[in-house]
Amino acid sequence: MSLTIRETLLAFRRAPLLSVLSMTTIAFALFVVGLFGLVALNLRTALADIEERVEVVAYLIRGTPVEISTMALGDIQAFPEVASVQYVSEDDALERARRQLVEFQGVFQDLETNPLPASLEIRLKPGFRDEDHVRQVADRLRGFRFVEDIRYGREWIAKLDRLRDIGAAVGLAIGIAFALASVIIIGTTIRMGVLHRSREIAIMRLVGATDGFIRRPFLLEGALKGAVGGAAAMGLNYAAYLAVDRTLFDSVFFSRAEAGLIVLFGTALGFLASAQSVRRHLARV
Repeated sequence: MSLTIRETLLAFRRAPLLSVLSMTTIAFALFVVGLFGLVALNLRTALADIEERVEVVAYLIRGTPVEISTMALGDIQAFPEVASVQYVSEDDALERARRQLVEFQGVFQDLETNPLPASLEIRLKPGFRDEDHVRQVADRLRGFRFVEDIRYGREWIAKLDRLRDIGAAVGLAIGIAFALASVIIIGTTIRMGVLHRSREIAIMRLVGATDGFIRRPFLLEGALKGAVGGAAAMGLNYAAYLAVDRTLFDSVFFSRAEAGLIVLFGTALGFLASAQSVRRHLARV
């Protein structure tokens, strides 16, 4: 094992320029993948923020006793899709309207009676904020006799569902394309290093070295290059994140686990690309 490590380090010293080129190529290939991952992550976060605003509002028949509404709260809260239910009285609805619609203060002051009904505001749990679940909750609420009308913004929820589906499909397609491009770039770069040492491999073969003995230093070298390239890519991604977060808009960065997976992905790519290149070269020698 110590011999394998020594040979790997010697390979970096023998061809420092090629080693730096390999790690730089891997870093920029993974940097592009990481950038797309950041875009997808922030898009998902933005959609999650919008989803939190999804709610169903049940307007009650005027004169419905508060006791009946209070009893209904427990039944609605028991719905598997419901996260919370809030009762808004007629007076609360008018006070909220006065606070939010400042431009209509004159109209509110001339009111002799309160025209706004009481309502139940229902927020849904994550995973139940799509059009189908919202419609199911609304249909169930219509079964209560004291409910006069149901509102839940059907059109914009449908648009949110379409946006979520389009984002997932485009994200998957572009992510696979970038990953394949990275594999090709990294594989080509590692193969250049193997070809650079083709004479050394031939000599080792002549003196009786086994394929496993020849292959191990290259595999470790590829894994190290992939790991260094992945770490450098994360540094570039973090710099891009800081630039966007400080100058354009608030954004989020990968968690430690996600960043570690990208570095691990680079390590695996370097290892596999090196294994494939060495295997092909040994088959021809």
